[in-house]
Amino acid sequence: MAVISKEDPLLAKMKETGLNFSVEEWERAAERILEQGSFGYIQSGSSGEETLQKNTRAFEQYSILPRVLTNVANPDFSIELLNQTFPSPLLFAPVGMQRIAHQDGELAAARAAGSFGIPYIASTVSSYTMEEIAEANPFSPNWFQLYWSNDRDLSLSMVKRAENAGYQALVVTVDTVMLGWREKDLHNSYSPLRLGFGKANYISDPVFQAKVNIEDSDEVVDEILNQILHPSFNWDDLQWLKTQTSLPIVLKGILHPDDAVEAVKRGFEGIIVSNHGGRQLDGVASSLDALPLIRNVVPETFPVLFDSGVRRGTDMVKALALGADAVLLGRPYVYGLAVAGEHGVQKVVSNLLDEFKVSAGLAGAKNITEVKKTTLMRYIMDDAKG
Repeated sequence: MAVISKEDPLLAKMKETGLNFSVEEWERAAERILEQGSFGYIQSGSSGEETLQKNTRAFEQYSILPRVLTNVANPDFSIELLNQTFPSPLLFAPVGMQRIAHQDGELAAARAAGSFGIPYIASTVSSYTMEEIAEANPFSPNWFQLYWSNDRDLSLSMVKRAENAGYQALVVTVDTVMLGWREKDLHNSYSPLRLGFGKANYISDPVFQAKVNIEDSDEVVDEILNQILHPSFNWDDLQWLKTQTSLPIVLKGILHPDDAVEAVKRGFEGIIVSNHGGRQLDGVASSLDALPLIRNVVPETFPVLFDSGVRRGTDMVKALALGADAVLLGRPYVYGLAVAGEHGVQKVVSNLLDEFKVSAGLAGAKNITEVKKTTLMRYIMDDAKG
């Protein structure tokens, strides 16, 4: 981790004023701190980054029509999700290899989630083991994000470890049968996995240990890649996994309404509408544009979570109004992590939640039910006019 320069006026000001800045400023500060390869890996999207840009710009196409004189005193924005009550509709998205941003990585982020009582979703490719992450956050629910392995025994081993460590749900990522074309990483010749990040859950797993010499870094990385690149991954694999665990399974990476309907039909407990933050297939629809299409074809009570592009409290209001039951935050909290560790993550999240509460109240809502009834107007932006 790079050290914050005392000569950098922006970083000095952020520390001096309590770090109360926008996500864009956190991003710029993180860029000043991190090495080019690390920052590029966190910030970039795939190919020409069309989808990365769509994700944030999509929110600009919706305008809130606020209600007034609705009495928004004593607000309560808690939610019910997977038979649990959470204090807000925000969750920490699974982000792997966080030690490229800060030496405490996922441990700091998980502790920050615990301080808000909101769920932390730990990635399969975390820098610390799932057990270490769960131990770091005993104060809020931990969910485990699973990257499917070609060896079912390895997938099952990961799931059983998550159960034993007290994780309360599984998030299975379904849009990574192969890695997206990451041009910025190629340009920077940067692979955090090759540098030793993101392998903690593998080298600590007994099934994986039986396959490779865990002291041989190249062999370890090659086997991880062999496991997580799986073009044959399909619904039958997921159906088998469902028979192997009592944990609720949420599918992350759903954009097509037909896939959402299939998830309901097969008895999964929820979906996350996501295009992987624009890091997989470029040129696809923004997650926000896909959200209402999916909400319209699944039962009202079926949990639909939203991921990709959230930067503002107003974004949260819009996503909830378009049918999300909760939203996931990804890159922004990693920028906070890079700048100021656990405290930086806390400030990014507290700013976002405070802005959400103010925005919801000004829109005329004092609870989630009312936020979901917020009226939005949609218009198409004219690129020629900027």
